[in-house]
Amino acid sequence: MKDFAGRTAFVTGGANGVGIGIVRNLLERGAKVAIADIRQDAIDRALQSLDNREVMGVQLDVASRDGFKAAADAVEAQFGPVSILVNNAGVNLFQPIEESSYDDWDWLLGVNLHGVINGVQTFVPRMVERVKAGQQVGGHVVNTASMAAFLAGGSPGIYNTTKYAVRGLSESLRYSLLQYGIGVSVLCPGLVKSYIYASDDIRPDGLKAQMKAVDTAAVERLAGVHEFGMEPDVIGARVIEAMEANRLYIFSHPDHKDELREVFDYILDHYQDYPKDPGFDQRVAFEKFRRDAFADARARSLAAG
Repeated sequence: MKDFAGRTAFVTGGANGVGIGIVRNLLERGAKVAIADIRQDAIDRALQSLDNREVMGVQLDVASRDGFKAAADAVEAQFGPVSILVNNAGVNLFQPIEESSYDDWDWLLGVNLHGVINGVQTFVPRMVERVKAGQQVGGHVVNTASMAAFLAGGSPGIYNTTKYAVRGLSESLRYSLLQYGIGVSVLCPGLVKSYIYASDDIRPDGLKAQMKAVDTAAVERLAGVHEFGMEPDVIGARVIEAMEANRLYIFSHPDHKDELREVFDYILDHYQDYPKDPGFDQRVAFEKFRRDAFADARARSLAAG
């Protein structure tokens, strides 16, 4: 995407953290921006900080499919067709899987994964139809994952699960939307100056029955750590630059590059030199079709940048 001026963008989790950084950068490029967030007070503060801009707020629980449709209809009625979608809303729960409940799973999957799915299912078919009808030129989808989409520790287990899924969703969507000139990027930030450490504050009442008591001391420690996170506006600028270059992966934090190389080497080290099993040659010949098709998709994806 080279031209942002006049386009309408929809940013979930847009009232603070990474979201507000992306919002401010989009506005600087002349886009009209809808800030979607679950907290109306946060939306109000964000709007007050963005004087005389083409920006609106819409309260949204991204886990709600009906809520997403209503928000989309309201935004497009006021600002016109959305051609930039940023699925950024996210929550975290800093505990291992074996200490988690179904309520914990439903909460994080609902926001971090289903929120992205709902955004894609709500907006992407509209984008595609407008492109096919000649009413829209291209577009772009940015899904916020995390370095946790590559680097999985014991905690936070559910968060890792959701972010790995968002990464896979984004890569698949990237290749399927190439034909329409709609770009797809997955944002994988490291530590950010945000309030994600206080996610329990917005946990739905219906998913609290099985939750563990909030460790306020741990929350305070995490608050101190996040003070050293990257500034949202820096990440926002890097997102815009990556969208312009139409890159699939947006690694905003260069300090993780060596660790990622170590992880990929670690994975490859798990391959074993097994002897050929019955059907090996036929299976490999069949897999060549898939491998060639995938290589072609990657080449076209790079060329699209």
